[in-house]
Amino acid sequence: MADANDIPAHPQEMKATYKVRVGNMISVESTARITPAGVVAVGVTTLLVALAFTALARPRRRYWR
Repeated sequence: MADANDIPAHPQEMKATYKVRVGNMISVESTARITPAGVVAVGVTTLLVALAFTALARPRRRYWR
């Protein structure tokens, strides 16, 4: 199985890395990668979820008036 660092990077890829250490016993390290197409996909998904919640909340407001 290939490691994430071995996979060729997309030319427009954005990367984020952070490391957190608490004392001598706890250490957390994380990385994230996303492309511009991924950013657009996240935006569209967020928009659709917000529209779904709006569609569910609108009939409830009419019922409670």
